[in-house]
Amino acid sequence: MTGLATRLEWLDETASTNSEVRERAEAGERGPLWIATRRQTAGRGRRGRSWSGLDGNLFTTGLYTLADAPQRAAQLSFIAALAVGDLCDQAGAEFSNTRLKWPNDVLISGRKLAGILLESGKAPGGGLWLAVGIGVNLMASPQDVERPATSLAEIGVPLDRERALEILSAAFDRYFAVWFREGFGPIRDRWLVRAYGLGDRCQARLNDETVTGIFADLGPDGSLRLDLAQGERRFISAGEVFFPES
Repeated sequence: MTGLATRLEWLDETASTNSEVRERAEAGERGPLWIATRRQTAGRGRRGRSWSGLDGNLFTTGLYTLADAPQRAAQLSFIAALAVGDLCDQAGAEFSNTRLKWPNDVLISGRKLAGILLESGKAPGGGLWLAVGIGVNLMASPQDVERPATSLAEIGVPLDRERALEILSAAFDRYFAVWFREGFGPIRDRWLVRAYGLGDRCQARLNDETVTGIFADLGPDGSLRLDLAQGERRFISAGEVFFPES
């Protein structure tokens, strides 16, 4: 699979690039393919949050078909975050200001620049299709959100979305090839270099409880390791993480 050329496709408008990829996958498309749109009218992030239009931003979803369990395929969210980090570097953002927030946000100077949403299902020809949805604030950021946001243009390094897609898809495929050959270890190590809040106290809000501790590490599967009082450790596989300033 890693030897296949990745196709890039632009749409003028769609409700959601993730929904578009889902439809293609269920119809037998296997990728690798990145679909991007110039206008997204009903995009969504985690927990049903809206992720739609601001003109000039990048809304895209990659389609990959894997022979892996969903739990391992979920590690591609870390690959996506690293690819966005590379995009920021090439645009001219300061490396030290770009941080990756577990599980799926990219921040610049503590403000949200990008979000990632993975969805998956059984592929008609066998295996697992995976939709890697990424939204990047290139030219504008929403101002009416509960969490502060920013864009590359706002920090003085604007990038057009066609070039952004080329950089992002190429970076994703480089990291994907490493993951495919060597497993999650190298991806984990690279992600930790940019980790937001590593070593800081944070709160993990789970479905049925809230846990507070120190963000100490990533587990070998990408779970968040929290060090609690009295030496206890918890590994968080799903949830939302809040730092005092986030």
